[in-house]
Amino acid sequence: MAKIQDDIVSYREMCDIEKVQTLQRGMNYRLNPHYTVILMSQRVNAPYQDKIHEDGATVEYEGHDVSRHGYQHNPKNEDQSAKLPSEKLTQNGLFIKAVEDYKIRKREAELVKAYEKIMDGVWSLKGIFELIDYKIVHDGKRKVFRFILKLTNKNTLNSNKHRIIKILHTRIIPSEIKKEVWKRDKGKCVICGETKNLHFDHDLPFSKGGTSLTVKNVRLLCVKHNLQKSGRIE
Repeated sequence: MAKIQDDIVSYREMCDIEKVQTLQRGMNYRLNPHYTVILMSQRVNAPYQDKIHEDGATVEYEGHDVSRHGYQHNPKNEDQSAKLPSEKLTQNGLFIKAVEDYKIRKREAELVKAYEKIMDGVWSLKGIFELIDYKIVHDGKRKVFRFILKLTNKNTLNSNKHRIIKILHTRIIPSEIKKEVWKRDKGKCVICGETKNLHFDHDLPFSKGGTSLTVKNVRLLCVKHNLQKSGRIE
């Protein structure tokens, strides 16, 4: 069993975790039989407008454009689509169907594993979310989909028949806080200097009144010292 929220991984490690050669698409419906995977970013130059709501537990994830292939114009000027000309569902369409299955057909919400790009070469597991809603908005020049994902209340995630992942629930640490902490701690465990298997850790846990909104309460720890700390918390 392993907790996953706020673990730090490289792109290669991320691909290895998901057992794929490359992760090129931002939206990956049922990449794993048990869950969907998204790649997100809130960086200034990010191609899509992803954001975290003020409750610290909800992500608003922008749908993706169709491939440039076959378009005479820039896809960024085209409305995002739920279907291809062949009527096959796009990734947007698959996400919409999952929302409708949840809201209309009363099925369990689709579990979504979210990775966030903090900076070049540095990714963080944002957490496990439930895909609960979507909306269509006009961004000033075209229509785009916005998907609403909320941190799940589930305690575990089935990765495959041999591996179950324990989910640690905290509020989302904002991207800018993670970026500042990474730079401040120089990409190393603050206790031993380890540079691998790192984790963004709340010095004072959220359950004890700690906050995710200040760099003073977030630090980098390696797996060993993160587990040691967890064992001391009552």
